[in-house]
Amino acid sequence: MDNKNKTQVIVVGAGPAGISAAITVAKAGKEVILIERGNFSGSKNMFGGAIYTQPTKEIFPDFETSAPLERNNIKHNYTILTEDESTSITYRDNTEHSNSYTVIRSKFDRWMSEEAKKAGVILVTQTVVRELIVENKKVVGVKTELEDYYADIVILADGVNSLLAKQIGLRKDFDPKDVALGIKEVIKIGKDKINERFNLKDNEGCITEIFGYPMLGQLGLGFMYTNKDTITLGLGITLSELISHKIKPYELLDKLKEHKTIAPLIEDGELIEYSAHLIPEGGYKKVPKLYDNGVMIVGDSASLVNNLHWEGTNLAMLSGKFAGETAIFSLDKNDFSKKTLSLYKKKLDKSFIMKDLKSYKDLMPIMHKQSKSFLDYYLRKINKFFKMFTETNSISKRNNFHKFIFETITERNIFELLKDGLHIIKLLWGILK
Repeated sequence: MDNKNKTQVIVVGAGPAGISAAITVAKAGKEVILIERGNFSGSKNMFGGAIYTQPTKEIFPDFETSAPLERNNIKHNYTILTEDESTSITYRDNTEHSNSYTVIRSKFDRWMSEEAKKAGVILVTQTVVRELIVENKKVVGVKTELEDYYADIVILADGVNSLLAKQIGLRKDFDPKDVALGIKEVIKIGKDKINERFNLKDNEGCITEIFGYPMLGQLGLGFMYTNKDTITLGLGITLSELISHKIKPYELLDKLKEHKTIAPLIEDGELIEYSAHLIPEGGYKKVPKLYDNGVMIVGDSASLVNNLHWEGTNLAMLSGKFAGETAIFSLDKNDFSKKTLSLYKKKLDKSFIMKDLKSYKDLMPIMHKQSKSFLDYYLRKINKFFKMFTETNSISKRNNFHKFIFETITERNIFELLKDGLHIIKLLWGILK
């Protein structure tokens, strides 16, 4: 072992999970090297657009006054689209409380990495880790394209594909139904137009979740975030849907942009960025083994994504923090065995992360079976109900209500309705028990 290339902890991947792990270790006075394959932290990272306040404060207590934030999200829209209709429900927080902020990852991740460097993290960029070094069934370092680095502990934060975790058998390849492809465009609109179109003030932001068209009956959702002078618009759809329906994701995004509810919001905008990224969506049942002798995996590498609540970055950051704390404990004990590193899993299990993932463990299997019901039939019925409720056609409201109820019941047979109801009960039971 080359002692000049020996450190206490190596973290692979300088996204939110990796940076959180590295800065946690460094603040305890331990040696840590953070290796990033991109030109800088955030250069290759992509997400919808929001970071959550409370979890971020656990890693960066003063981030609200120093980080490159876009807008404070005070509005959250839930929009259901069919081909030529839409229904939206809006929640607005008029207090000064902030639950989340929109950010641009290339700016925010770079800021996080600078904060990590201030804490003592050694950041190595433009370096690809080719494989893990394993000796006597223990991970003892990494092989890069240039040289080998050794460490007591290696933390893997190398993203959804995580070839390194696969190399040592911590996880397998994902099935296409357990991975979504997220694509997005960043469209420059201008601050004043964003404020006017979304009814916002300069620092106020809005998140929109889009259900239905152009993915009616398919396991996919759209999203829209307001930045300072740009709008992030995109969608995520499982690879299995893209394969089975032989559709191209950019064609879906074009249809979304052309919808009469969405088009006015991005009118006269200038496309300044297009990106795509894989998202692990298998949920609790697809979380892999999280540790072994000398190694832990965090964030997307560990499939820690709560897709129902659109939570990924906060889970990544907190899992990185837990892994960092476990590394500190192990270094103090001078014991890097999987028995000692199991503390990481215990921390995750005690946190809301695994509790929430466990609560929704049946969500994705049910949605794969019933996507035509919940992401097509009932969405159309919701829009039809509001059309009926708001329309005046010289027919008594009583007759309209009866007709709507009768059609809803008869268009699906009793067996299908009962099956849908049982699935809903199963989901609710998993959440509430």
